[in-house]
Amino acid sequence: MTVAQADLSAKFLEMPEGLRIDRPEVADGAALWRIAKDSRTLDLNSSYSYLLWCRDFAGTTAVARDADGRPVGFVTGYVRPERPRTLLVWQVAVDAAHRGKGLAARLLDGLTARVAAERGLSAVETTITPGNTASERLFTSYARRHGAAVEREVLFGTAQFPDGPHDPEVLYRIGPFSA
Repeated sequence: MTVAQADLSAKFLEMPEGLRIDRPEVADGAALWRIAKDSRTLDLNSSYSYLLWCRDFAGTTAVARDADGRPVGFVTGYVRPERPRTLLVWQVAVDAAHRGKGLAARLLDGLTARVAAERGLSAVETTITPGNTASERLFTSYARRHGAAVEREVLFGTAQFPDGPHDPEVLYRIGPFSA
């Protein structure tokens, strides 16, 4: 991430009143599970997985907290083992009461700025099912803000999912970012 991109992230990170971005704690797992469940768009993982995520991937996950410290949104991600400067964003969700305020974009910018500062970052990846307009807009606007290209390709086709009908998952690769 360049200095200009870091400056842009810092400017965009201004949070709505009373909200702040933080690393998750294990105790946040239940709230993240609830927010994901209430989103009605995400593939809901087990509650156990959200607890593990908050423990094992806290460094590559961001939580938005309200004035009382309760999670109201999150971005989960991990660094790809074979591409240690690539952050794969797993899920993004915001509590219904806080949607429409740009919180998902602020969380994404905050997380990627932190990962870039701590580990270096050359690309961000995510998968989006066709028709998920909100996610498409979130990640294409992220790429525009950071002056990065977006490449798309089907990562997992419908037939690869063993548990019934599932839309394909399209890989969005955003980058490269300047060092």
